[in-house]
Order: sequence, then C-alpha cells, then structure tokens
Amino acid sequence: MSSDPWVWIAAFLTLMVFSFLYRDNPFYKFAEHLFVGIANGYYIVFYWHQALKPNLLEPLKAGEFLYLIPFLLGIMYFTRFIPKIGWLVRLPMGFMIGWGAGISIPANIQAFIFKQIEGTVVTPETLNSGWEGIWSIIILVGVISTLMYFFFSTEQRGVLKCSSRLGIIFIMLGFGASFGYTVMARVSLLIGRIQFLLGPWLGLIK
Repeated sequence: MSSDPWVWIAAFLTLMVFSFLYRDNPFYKFAEHLFVGIANGYYIVFYWHQALKPNLLEPLKAGEFLYLIPFLLGIMYFTRFIPKIGWLVRLPMGFMIGWGAGISIPANIQAFIFKQIEGTVVTPETLNSGWEGIWSIIILVGVISTLMYFFFSTEQRGVLKCSSRLGIIFIMLGFGASFGYTVMARVSLLIGRIQFLLGPWLGLIK
C-alpha cells in the first residue's frame, strides 16, 4: 500500500463516489459537494488571473477606457437580481447572442457544410484509388440518402422511399457510433480509477 497521504485521500474520495452504485448516501454527497466546491473555487481564481485581470483591470489601469463597455455589460447581468432594473439584463444577453451567432454561424458552415460537401465530392482520381474510392462512394450515398429522409415536401414513394429507408440505416449507424464512443470514454475513465486503486493505492499492479 502507498504511504502517501494524498493517495489515500484520492482513494477514499474515489470509493465515496463509487458508493453511489449501491445507493445515494452521505459519503457520495460529501464527495460530490467537495468536487463542486473545489471546481468553483478553482475556476474563480482561474478566470480572475486569466481573464478579468489581464483583459479588463490592467487595460483600465493603462488608460484604455474603451474596456468600460464590456465591464458595464458584465455588470448588467447582476441586475437580474434587482426587479426594478431587471430588464437591463436583456442588453448583454442580446449582445452575447448576436456576437455568438456571428462567430459560430460562419464557423459551423465552414466546419460542417463545406467540409461535408468536400467529403462527398468524388473525382476520377478518387475512384481509381482503391478502397478510398469505395468509401467516398459510400459517404456520398449516405449523405444523399440521409438528406432524402428529411425531405418532407412530397410523399415518400418509389425511389424517394427507398433512399429514405437507406438514410435511416446511415442515421442509426451514426447514432450508434456516437453512443459507442461516449460509452467507451466513460469506460476508460472507470478503468483509470480502478487502475489507480489497484496500483498506486494498494500496490497490487504496476
């Protein structure tokens, strides 16, 4: 067993979290509240030193009073707790929604739409490259059939019905892969904690 007290603390906290597998209990609640409290404390200090201080306080000290605009917008968020002037919170929220949409829409179009179109383009060079050409055709068929599944402007009959049925298969494959990736990520976290308990704490494995 380890003689490091920090390893023992980490092991006991891990077991407290695992105790929820039996049922909800005070040990799990203690570990949960401790995690939330430490995380909040960490992020408060982190945002102070990495965001507020270098991006607001230091520029204001240097005489860059233009930074008073984002400062006032941030203060307006707290007016939500004052009923008489609570409507002011709409100003920073509207600004953030507009700014966020302006940033995210072009990025999402570039990342998802243009890249998806680029991935479905089949060239003669691609067709002559063996398996790469086969997978390109499969991707092209999958994208078109999936789009056909969401085409509700007319009754799905004939070719449209067959392509939409094929689109369902591709959609289920995508959902299954996404779900499998999520499950494997959680399982890897579980394996990591078990390795910690059996290794650094109990010393049963190296």
